[in-house]
Amino acid sequence: MHLLLLAFGAIAAWAWWTGRLRRSDSGDWAAIAAVILGFKWFSSGQGILALICFAGVAAWAAYRSQQFRRAMMPVAEARELLGVDENADQDTIRAAHRRLIARVHPDAGGSEELARRVNAAREILLSEVRKQVPERSE
Repeated sequence: MHLLLLAFGAIAAWAWWTGRLRRSDSGDWAAIAAVILGFKWFSSGQGILALICFAGVAAWAAYRSQQFRRAMMPVAEARELLGVDENADQDTIRAAHRRLIARVHPDAGGSEELARRVNAAREILLSEVRKQVPERSE
């Protein structure tokens, strides 16, 4: 059990160092605690309690993935945010993104949320352009 806790601690330290835990909230920490508790119960022979913990963590993970999917903006909103029309190509989208992110980036005095939205808009529009490019047959 101590080795397992040490492994979880190392993973948590790595996730914090790389910035992955900075976007976490109290529910994420509760899920981590539930996983540790579930492993403890599983290793002590209390499989039913461990399964309940793991089921709760799985439900939380499904809920969080739905949260991230809902956070995506519609294509029309992404175009409006970057100020490009529907026929914009990849270079136009990237140029509009560079101009806008230079103004709204947190290092330039902008907000982190707006910079995140501008980056998301760029990714959404670039993925739309990639979908529209026909495959080359060779």
